[in-house]
Amino acid sequence: MNLIDRQFEKIKREKRIGLMTHVVVGYPSLDATEEVVRVMAENGADFIELQIPFSDPLADGPTIMKASEEALRGGIKVKDSFALTRKLSSQVKIPLLFMGYFNTVFKYGTGRFCKDARDAGASGLIVPDIPLEEEKEEGFIKSARKNNLYAIRVVSPASTNERLEKNAAVAEGFVYCMARQGITGVKSDLDPELVNYLKRVRRVFDVSVAVGFGISKKEHVQAIKGYADMAVVGSAVIDIICKSKRCEIGKNVGDFIKKIKD
Repeated sequence: MNLIDRQFEKIKREKRIGLMTHVVVGYPSLDATEEVVRVMAENGADFIELQIPFSDPLADGPTIMKASEEALRGGIKVKDSFALTRKLSSQVKIPLLFMGYFNTVFKYGTGRFCKDARDAGASGLIVPDIPLEEEKEEGFIKSARKNNLYAIRVVSPASTNERLEKNAAVAEGFVYCMARQGITGVKSDLDPELVNYLKRVRRVFDVSVAVGFGISKKEHVQAIKGYADMAVVGSAVIDIICKSKRCEIGKNVGDFIKKIKD
């Protein structure tokens, strides 16, 4: 059984909503990323999404884009993301997932990427810009399955019922629901149609449901409880890292996680 499945079983036994947090590998440094991941795990994160920096992201807002740009300027490569995750997977017991864009996977080599991600200790891959229609040519899902990785499907409020059904047919682990169309970033309020959209997803998917894009405070998490199994908090964490002195990053991130989990 994949570690993702075991973690969702734990969340359901505890009758709560799960939390996945997000870091950009190498921002502001590899040492800082390592510290932040450990702190998030210690303070209650259930899953951690490690983003491999990329120069031309599809869905990243200004906060995460800036973090990726700085990591790339610092010389962070795909191999650095694998090396750090290999180190972290021996330190934390929760699922670690790589998030990235298919250009990175393609250039690295899809089969090799999935094998090295597995060897690094990852449980899943979130690659939002690889459409199902490309599977026959690229074999991304096939390579992920061969290496016991879940290729997480990503859907949005714009996804038609037909599109949801196609994704549901190959979904494993959980489905990542974008809370809105557009790019990542902190928002004060959630889309009023979010609940109806999540109900529509629930009718089609058998796997757990995660919601991201704009989730940034405890009230947002409470608002989706009962409609989703997990909240995803990304830009809000990166904002804290960006605004903190290096010596305060760990404490500030830890305090935020505890607050949003409270």
